[in-house]
Parts: sequence; C-alpha cells; structure tokens
Amino acid sequence: MSDIDVRPYQPGDWPQVAAIIDEVLSAGETYAMPVLDDAGAREFWLGQTGAVAVAERDGVVLGTAKMGPNRPAQGSHIGTASFMVATAARGAGVGRTLGEYVVDWHRSEGYAGIQFNAVVSTNTSAVALWRSLGFEVIGTVPGAFRLPDGALAGLHVMFLDLGGVRG
Repeated sequence: MSDIDVRPYQPGDWPQVAAIIDEVLSAGETYAMPVLDDAGAREFWLGQTGAVAVAERDGVVLGTAKMGPNRPAQGSHIGTASFMVATAARGAGVGRTLGEYVVDWHRSEGYAGIQFNAVVSTNTSAVALWRSLGFEVIGTVPGAFRLPDGALAGLHVMFLDLGGVRG
C-alpha cells in the first residue's frame, strides 16, 4: 500500500475524479443518487464544507474521498465522509488508505467522532473495512436502498468515536 499516495484534491484532478463519480453512480450499488452531469458532480463532490482528497499511484487517481462536518452548527463536532474507488482499483488497498487518511484528518481537525449516514448493507467489503478501522453499526434502516435489480437492502449508520463523545 505504500505505493498509494493520498493528497489534497487539486483542480487538475477533476477529469479523473469525475470519471470515478460517473462510474460509481452509474453502477447504482452504493449511492442513492442519479447519474449527474458535470456541474452536478462538481457540486456534489466539491461543493460542501470540508476537504477532498485523492488516492493516486503514478499520477493515476484511483479513488477519492470528501470529508467534513456531518451537520452544521450544533452537529458540526461530528464529521462524515464519502468515498469512491475506481472499479479497476478495488481490492488493492485504496479504500483502506483513504479511510485511514480520513480518520487522521478528522482527528487533526478536532472532531469528536465520525458518522457515516448511509452504508449499503450489501456493500460487505466497505462494511468490513469500516469495522476494521473501529466503526460500529449503530443502526440500520431496513429496505432503505433499492439495488439495481430491484431488491431492497438496509442502510447502516456507522460511527467511530474519536474520544470526544462517549464517556
């Protein structure tokens, strides 16, 4: 995994990041969102408070993450993040490398915890990864996600306490 570098997003990364967003949204397996045009994808991935990072190897963007507060004002002490990894790069440690980066980023920014609002229960590799990084499923909304074949799956809410929430 040492050959995967994670760094802050730069504007020149957009074509590769946009291609990953399009690939993931087109698959319809992990995000409850339609395919977006370029302006919509930019707003979705770059338009919120926080930071965006990319994971790359030899100048090729393999994945991306966005991170920041889960909610404004009274909820801003809890962070959240979203991740997308190119299909060709899955299983190569990109998600883990991005996940570790995001956890470290939230710690360094002083967040009390990280909440993932909607992890599709059938995305077993993501659920296993987040559990291995210390996240726990704190609730599941049954049947809240419609898979491409029409079957329904649960959406997990996952949480990692960074030392500032539970006493």
